[in-house]
Amino acid sequence: MNFSDMLDELQEHVESIDMANDLHSIGGLVPLLGYLKNSHANIRAKAADVVTTIVQNNPRSQQLVMEANGFEPLVSNFSSDPDVNVRAKALGALSSLIRHNKPGITAFRLANGYAALKDALTSENVRFQRKALNLIHYLLHENSSDCNIVKELGFPRILMHLASSEDADVREAALKDLLELARDTKDGSNCSAEDNEKMKQLLQDRIEGISLMSADELEASREERLLVDSLWSTCFDEPSSLREKGLLVLPGEDAPPPDVASKHFEPPLRANASNSNSKKDSNNEKKEAPLLLGPGP
Repeated sequence: MNFSDMLDELQEHVESIDMANDLHSIGGLVPLLGYLKNSHANIRAKAADVVTTIVQNNPRSQQLVMEANGFEPLVSNFSSDPDVNVRAKALGALSSLIRHNKPGITAFRLANGYAALKDALTSENVRFQRKALNLIHYLLHENSSDCNIVKELGFPRILMHLASSEDADVREAALKDLLELARDTKDGSNCSAEDNEKMKQLLQDRIEGISLMSADELEASREERLLVDSLWSTCFDEPSSLREKGLLVLPGEDAPPPDVASKHFEPPLRANASNSNSKKDSNNEKKEAPLLLGPGP
């Protein structure tokens, strides 16, 4: 069995939270983290996938990975790996590792994580962009003081560009980030007339784009419509023209709640409850320990 197959098998085992937490005690966590430094890109990517599964919604395993120095190779791979797939997988693992994990968020800031996120936004890989945008939104939502960091690093200009992306998910994620920044600005930060004009032009362009959508495209773009309207209302203290055009709420849609864009990035759940329980029961029946990976690469 090769390393790739072993990592695939290990990932199946650690989908159970109990198995994930036991990995360190049976000597499997440190070798796994070693594979983040493997010379083969596909092994580095798969190792990050396994780490994602282990730490997702799992504070105990988050702590164990931090204590085993798993944060450092993930940040290194995210920031500077020559393979964009490895970078994206490392970012996914980092997102799960630092979520609801204050020491992890602090470590991410100190490791110049925001500079690496800015670099990710300029990637041509759409999946990498989406992951970066989603983590930015989570961090800004949890720590509004970080809005100053991203403004100083020049994020708004990049976010405005991505808000016009051909990829609908990238557009929505960029609009969410811009909305967090706009709310912070409204709460006291200064915003220049030039920035206001750029924002107005962006939103007018998005409203025009939405106006030209087919019925099916309009139906699929509900979140984007709500975000554009929320951004306009936040920045200019008036409803957007989507309302008067009848494009904010289509026939048959429920009216949006007062705070339509408060929903923030949620990573995929470890598994749905029934699926997780069935896997857990299956693992308990087998009583097989997770595959150990040896001393490391």
